[in-house]
Amino acid sequence: MLYRPAKAYLNLPALGHNLAVAKKLAPNSKVLAVIKANGYGHGISRVAQQLSHADGFGVASIDEALILRQKGFLHRILLLEGLFSKVELPLVIQNHLDLVVHSHYQLEWLLEFSAPFRINVWIKIDTGMHRLGFHPDEIDSIINKLKASSSDFHLHLMSHLASADEDTLAALNFTQHQVMTFEQVSSDYNLPRSLLNSSGVQHFSSKGFDWIRPGIMLYGSGQLQNSTLKLKAVMKLESNVIAIKKINAGESVGYGNSWTAQRDSVIAVIAIGYGDGYPRHAPSGTPVLVNGYRVPLVGRVSMDMITVDITDYIDLIEVGSMAELWGDSLSVDEVAQWAGTISYELLCGITQRVPMIEIQ
Repeated sequence: MLYRPAKAYLNLPALGHNLAVAKKLAPNSKVLAVIKANGYGHGISRVAQQLSHADGFGVASIDEALILRQKGFLHRILLLEGLFSKVELPLVIQNHLDLVVHSHYQLEWLLEFSAPFRINVWIKIDTGMHRLGFHPDEIDSIINKLKASSSDFHLHLMSHLASADEDTLAALNFTQHQVMTFEQVSSDYNLPRSLLNSSGVQHFSSKGFDWIRPGIMLYGSGQLQNSTLKLKAVMKLESNVIAIKKINAGESVGYGNSWTAQRDSVIAVIAIGYGDGYPRHAPSGTPVLVNGYRVPLVGRVSMDMITVDITDYIDLIEVGSMAELWGDSLSVDEVAQWAGTISYELLCGITQRVPMIEIQ
């Protein structure tokens, strides 16, 4: 089968390497590997296979959990947003899934249901993110209601950090406040606890508690925040140069004439665009590696093409030269910074027309 030049190579062993890094940072904690959103765009089944040494998986919804069960994974699987409807409860029981409970309507669904088997329930505490979770003052009442139920609930306590990936003093203070609040609320109960996401694991590993929940770091992202981790990129997005154009100083390139050459220039056209998942809002200057040479994006990203300035490397680049958009040598974090977004969005945004080629 023939494809457009755009393709994503997946270094699958890198997933196991990155999992080992997370375990080393919090050696006394179990690992709930977060593989929601189709394994952050890498394919949930292949990711789960490579992360099979994790103690459990975290997914966003029951449809993701059922894919894993149908593929034969027997790990604990936590529904990170809990139930969207009480009609999901029989499927939760049948497939032995763990549940987050973050709101009173979910609590009532649980209390109304007579569960024939034990359910692992993770009570979410809002420690300041103000997205999901119960107010700290409610936790004692929530626990008592669940313990008084005729159903057998194995309770856990969890929260989520809002700004652990930010390096400002305000963000650090806020994260420390969240950690302190979680410790104060949860220390009264002899229950398993979980707080740290990827950035939390990297910067607050001493607060690993019983479970850590690494996500984006498993896919090799996070190097800009902590370059000592030695994480390995899992996805390498590549394409090829399909045309080379010479333009004069004062001429523009691409839609909207948004970039104008300040000198006589040589422009390479690469077969990648927002139709493949490359960010349309990436500005001129965003780095691209062509034949290993770092060159700037110029002009607007099109659906199927981008243009880069190769004037300084005209004897080293030709039609057919390989271009790395992100991967081993160009961090997806850096590209995301240029594009004003985060690596999560770029990795999850690769479209179906880009073939994913597994490297074992």
